[in-house]
Amino acid sequence: MFSRVLKPVATVAVQNGAKNFSTTSELKLKVMVAGASGGIGQPLSLLLKQNPLVSQLALYDIAPVTPGVAVDLSHMDTPAEVQGYKGPDELDCAVADAHVVVIPAGVPRKPGMTRDDLFNVNASIVRDLAQCIAKNSPKAIVAIITNPVNSMVPIASEVLKKAGVYDPNRVVGVTTLDVVRACSFIGTINGVDPRQVTVPVIGGHSGVTIIPLLSQAKPAPKLSDQAKIEALTKRIQEAGTEVVKAKAGGGSATLSMAWAGARLTNAVLRGLSGEDNVVECAYVKSDLTEAKYFANPVVFGKNGVAKNLGYGKLNAYEQKLLKAAIPELKKNIETGEKFVK
Repeated sequence: MFSRVLKPVATVAVQNGAKNFSTTSELKLKVMVAGASGGIGQPLSLLLKQNPLVSQLALYDIAPVTPGVAVDLSHMDTPAEVQGYKGPDELDCAVADAHVVVIPAGVPRKPGMTRDDLFNVNASIVRDLAQCIAKNSPKAIVAIITNPVNSMVPIASEVLKKAGVYDPNRVVGVTTLDVVRACSFIGTINGVDPRQVTVPVIGGHSGVTIIPLLSQAKPAPKLSDQAKIEALTKRIQEAGTEVVKAKAGGGSATLSMAWAGARLTNAVLRGLSGEDNVVECAYVKSDLTEAKYFANPVVFGKNGVAKNLGYGKLNAYEQKLLKAAIPELKKNIETGEKFVK
């Protein structure tokens, strides 16, 4: 059901087992990464440099190392041209004419921090980037990784509304990491290649708002009782904290997040390139529930989100999870909207 960044594109990629990107495109697509020198931004940029759908890769960050990151990546023998942009004075040029803007910018989680603790710093970053996008590339597809995603997407949306350029089909929150984790965990449980697992993860991108629909997983997880289903659900919901604790103060989920961000970006690019039936879960403007924004499978097309596929039939346990998630989602969304207003 879900799209995969799993098609071989070059000899080197195949040799390295990185069968992870789609085939070449006649379109000249520019992708801008905001926060390109950070823990997520650098591996994300590395993955995007390998994607043949990317013709131009614009790397932006306030860090002095950013031009060096661009030079480093430019030495890779893949076609995408790479430019580095450092500091606010160069932000307009970085964003100009971008088809896709991916935003991993912001401070990472540290032990003891929730995604909400990140809000005050990261909200300002996303607001300012959205203002720049509105001015320099209002038709860009904006993919937001910055946490808390549940609030950042409403912030960007409200900024774009104020600028008169908002298109709900062009602003998405990247919740793909929850899907990737669910597939990985089920693959381990079932003893199968996780790339052959599909499972929708709906709701949002923090704690109880993350709702893995294990009843719709293919193949179904080999779990013998409800307690194990609930334990797996909890692990998926708290997987970010699992990484933060394991890194013992040395960071949060960066590498897996970069992988997930590249997968979502590739789905967007495939849609822009005219490929049919490109499906991924994403956090989008929605009327499916009481929450104004909601993650579930969507189809990407030439103008961003082409179709919202909904989330199908939930079992009793999943209905309970959804009921618990909605109040938290609504609160997160309201927090984001109030920040802009």
